[in-house]
Amino acid sequence: MRGSHQKATAGPDTTTATDTATLLEDAADRIADVSRADLQITLRRAALRLRNAGAASMEDDAEDALRDLAGELDMTRNDTISFIVREWMETNTFLPVHELDEDGDVDGTACSR
Repeated sequence: MRGSHQKATAGPDTTTATDTATLLEDAADRIADVSRADLQITLRRAALRLRNAGAASMEDDAEDALRDLAGELDMTRNDTISFIVREWMETNTFLPVHELDEDGDVDGTACSR
C-alpha cells in the first residue's frame, strides 16, 4: 500500500476517486500489512470524497452519451463529468493547462495532456 499511497498523494488535488478506491481495495486485500496511519489517511480521504460528492442530473440523451463516454474512457460517471468540465475550462482559458508533457520529444509546440 505504501507505493500506491505515495503515488496518490504526489501533489495537492491529484487524488481521484479511482485512486482512493484502489487504495481502499489494496488495504482490504492486505489488511494485516497496512499500517494504522496509512489506513486512517485512506479512510479519511474516502470519507471526504463521499461528503463532497454531488449528483448532477442530465436529460436522458445527455445521460446516455455520458454513460457511453464513461465506458469508453473506463471512468466512473462522476470522473467523466469532472474530466469534461476541466477540459472545457482549460480549453476556454478559465483554468490554466494543468500538466505539460516536458519529457516528450519536442516539435516546436507545447502539448498538454
